[in-house]
Amino acid sequence: MTQPGDTADAVVIGSGPNGLVAANLLADAGWSVVVLEAADEPGGSVRSGEVTAPGFRTDFCSAFYPLSAVSPFMTGLGLEQNGLSWRHAPDVLAHVLPDDRTAVLSRDVDRTAESVARFAPEDGDAWRSEFRMWRHIRDDLVEALFQPFPPIRAAGRLFRRMGTPDALRLARRLVMPVRALGGELFAGEGARLLYAGNALHSDLGPDTAGSAIFGWLLAMLGQDVGFPAPVGGAGEITAALVRRLRERGGRIDCGRRVDRVLIARGTAVGVRDTTGEHVRARKAVLADVPAPSLYLELVGAQHLPSRMVDDLTRFHWDDSTVKVDWALSGPVPWTAADVAGAGTVHLGGDLNGLARFSSQLSCGQTPEDPFLLLGQMTTTDPSRSPRGTESVWAYTHVPRGRKWDASRVQRAADRIEQTIEKHAPGFASKVIARHVAGPEELQRHNISLVEGAINGGTAAIHQQLVFRPTPGLSRPDTPVDRLYLASASAHPGGAVHGGPGGTAAHVALLRNGVAGGTYATLIRSVLNAINHD
Repeated sequence: MTQPGDTADAVVIGSGPNGLVAANLLADAGWSVVVLEAADEPGGSVRSGEVTAPGFRTDFCSAFYPLSAVSPFMTGLGLEQNGLSWRHAPDVLAHVLPDDRTAVLSRDVDRTAESVARFAPEDGDAWRSEFRMWRHIRDDLVEALFQPFPPIRAAGRLFRRMGTPDALRLARRLVMPVRALGGELFAGEGARLLYAGNALHSDLGPDTAGSAIFGWLLAMLGQDVGFPAPVGGAGEITAALVRRLRERGGRIDCGRRVDRVLIARGTAVGVRDTTGEHVRARKAVLADVPAPSLYLELVGAQHLPSRMVDDLTRFHWDDSTVKVDWALSGPVPWTAADVAGAGTVHLGGDLNGLARFSSQLSCGQTPEDPFLLLGQMTTTDPSRSPRGTESVWAYTHVPRGRKWDASRVQRAADRIEQTIEKHAPGFASKVIARHVAGPEELQRHNISLVEGAINGGTAAIHQQLVFRPTPGLSRPDTPVDRLYLASASAHPGGAVHGGPGGTAAHVALLRNGVAGGTYATLIRSVLNAINHD
């Protein structure tokens, strides 16, 4: 345990994946780093344990990691050297329609093409064409995604590679609703649903502007690198990050909640925890917490431009969540054979059904027919449960702003189970035990999951790019010098890829480099211009 008056080069608030990525990168640069975590163990939403039955390993929140597989911040850390290994299900994903027809996404492009061609013969070639384009632009696009916006150099290379006409058409498709994009590209419902279902991994329905980028990106990543899962559970990612950090002299204090960023003459100089102890920061404070929590609670409005404080009142969270984990006595008894080998399963509708689900959430209604994301974890990684059994989870989104008491959460869990039973008769009879987490339980698990929001704020276009978390730079810099936002509330947003944390670490290093003073002056002038009344 650090002592009162302790000092480090950098203090990181929060030990989620972004915080741990940032801490590792700073430690690599030779900085002394202290990570302060409110929970009793590190990892944020990347943790696992036995919550259903003995021998059944459950991921508390996130479970599959396609963006980890391509993120330069995650791959660059070489976590495999610290004990991390990956497994893949036989198939990446299956989207099940109400009539049990199934579209399968596989790492084998011919298998995916064959599956979508069953809905429309020409869609097999259309899918292959999409994947060829993806492979042509993948490296430049991924680099652009993980740079602060605007990603000038990566975007320039992308434009040169594609040519301006094709680049403009790519930009158009990325801000489209995913239903409209799917209708332009494919004749049949199977391929369209692979895009639309993946878009709903965010909080964006098929008719929402900007949903196309999420559906297309996740579908192409699934085709390319799959949806890998760590052997032994999500917590193994955290364990590898922690081992790596400690090897480089970094420290993590768990059970230590920060309640104030210490500021002197407009500069972050450390933090105070809830017991009143201070940790001084010589060079930087990085916060892996939601933007409203950082600015309005840990910093305070008195240190911020009034216009920014006003903008934060307009911060839009993503939807709340109800998640159920099961220990099953055997595999899920799907009536559609193609679902058995999929790690991820989409249940709950055709395109119109997905649209109704999204619309009802927008209206503050609990959807009558929930869209489910389901994970077959033992199918993906046999170490997750005893031989012959299955560890399974499913979640759905529910409206924010309601009191999700135990009875309401249990009713939502029952609807989830009933939806599965429609496509897998006998599912309930295989349940050994189940564990239910509603919005309040998810927030208790991780205080950053405010009312069960798992994305750090909506993924809608009005809160992305230069608008994330408020209109500004889309950078980790804040109005307080040497304080950096390093959470999913910052660009490029949610999912486990380390982008916000990695970017925050690079900016902190830049601020402390030979051109740091010039950089700070430039950032201050830009922020003043953006927030000028």
